Amino acid sequence: MKLLLAIFLPALLVVLFTRVTYSLYVGTGLTIALFIGSIIKGYTEEWYIILIDAISIGIGFLYARRMVRKFR
Repeated sequence: MKLLLAIFLPALLVVLFTRVTYSLYVGTGLTIALFIGSIIKGYTEEWYIILIDAISIGIGFLYARRMVRKFR
């Protein structure tokens, strides 16, 4: 279950936060801050989950960047 959430949730959060704040970098920063907080609190212990989270944030950033360009 954690693996499935690590694949989809960070990318979706980047897109959601970008839509809400109207800023690609603020949306990405909020997502990164959220996942750093979850790592510090101990919700993510395995290194491969952290790596998949980082890759998913990158994919979400690329998708949100394309979305922002389309709206402008």
